[in-house]
Amino acid sequence: MSKVFRPWDVDQAMLLPPSVQELVPAGHLAHFIRDTVRDQLDLSAILDEYSEERGYPPYHPAMMTALLLYSYCQGVYSSRKMATACEQRVDFMAVTALQKPDFRTISDFRKRHLKALGALFGQVLMLCEQAGLAKLGHVALDGTKIKANASKHKAMSYKRMKQREAELDAEVQKWLEQAEATDVAEDEALGRKRRGDELPDWVKSKQARLAKMREAMAALEAEAAAEAQAEADAARAAADAAKPAEGDGDSSDGATAAPPEDPPPPVAKAPPDKAQRNFTDPESRIMKTQNGFEQAYDAQAVVDADSQVIVAESLTNAGNDKQQVVPLAELIARNLGRVPKELSADNGYCAEENLEELERLGIRGYLATGRQKHGTKSATGKRSAAPGSRVEAMSRRLKRGGHRSRYRLRKQTVEPVFGQIKGARGFRQFHLRGLAQVAEEWRLICTAHNLLKLAGAR
Repeated sequence: MSKVFRPWDVDQAMLLPPSVQELVPAGHLAHFIRDTVRDQLDLSAILDEYSEERGYPPYHPAMMTALLLYSYCQGVYSSRKMATACEQRVDFMAVTALQKPDFRTISDFRKRHLKALGALFGQVLMLCEQAGLAKLGHVALDGTKIKANASKHKAMSYKRMKQREAELDAEVQKWLEQAEATDVAEDEALGRKRRGDELPDWVKSKQARLAKMREAMAALEAEAAAEAQAEADAARAAADAAKPAEGDGDSSDGATAAPPEDPPPPVAKAPPDKAQRNFTDPESRIMKTQNGFEQAYDAQAVVDADSQVIVAESLTNAGNDKQQVVPLAELIARNLGRVPKELSADNGYCAEENLEELERLGIRGYLATGRQKHGTKSATGKRSAAPGSRVEAMSRRLKRGGHRSRYRLRKQTVEPVFGQIKGARGFRQFHLRGLAQVAEEWRLICTAHNLLKLAGAR
């Protein structure tokens, strides 16, 4: 007797349409993201953009928002891959209710509502706090370099721009003369009614690159001029402060003190030769990473030690982290209405003014005063600190705590979050360009991370 198998009829039509709730098992992340967006997030900033009644009805903004957030949670960031997943993956179908927006629709929706989508970070953070995931007992601050959507080979120094400008100018001029001579020869050979005045494509591309380079040089020169003007304004303000008040010019011997001379006008200042500008994304910067120097942005995050929820985030193109401590500490207070009890960060954030400001905010800081050597118990390092300074006191605090210092929480709090974002979910390069847009993209990444932590706490 032969074995009996279950029927497998691929041509069998369904009597009843499938239910979205049955596409994936109960408790699946797709259900959680969809229902959270639909029932708990305020999307009025997005919905208010749709006031026009004419035209074919668009996809529902709540569905598109849920699709984007779920895609980011799954490590899918390309609009084309999202559109493909809507056709091939049942978990995506459970989010979209079997609707299949094309990649251009997804891309346009993200670009149109990027700022409103980034603002959802605050709402999701409040949901995390309500679930008890943002206790603010101890938070850790760190930054990670993420590649910009631009190649470092598209950056050029001001010195090299000046050299290449002369080279390209001579090369284009030579080709223009050659093209003119060719036109004359063709006129003699073919007659004047035949066209021959168009520039070859290889000339046009050189001209376009020359124009782009001159635009970048003008931007660097404008920055240098603004810096020179700021220095002149500061000198003028210092001179004004040094001028004697009216009626105070008489000295004890009756002589009148000569008023200080006005500072000279600002001198035209050329950009330094090493100043660089990227032609693809001028606001990104060359930064040192574990893989060498890359065209990148610096993404910052403050993470709660109890739950690894991101309680504050920011993005900068500055190479120095010292300027990020106070804004991020204040951002925590704006996001949650209170400040954490403790904050830890590596030595890149340690500065006298930062420690002073943390004291003013009532936050007990654990900021490394130097690099921690392998095998040592604390990150006190060898940084010289003035006697009696806050940096010296911080060094003593970390050394006194040793391997039991609260500073030890930093590595196990914030660095795993960057590992989850870059390693587990594969976000290693921004897809947008420009500081403002990339900052909102980073907020979307942090929102997706917090949604995953909220889903895990159910």
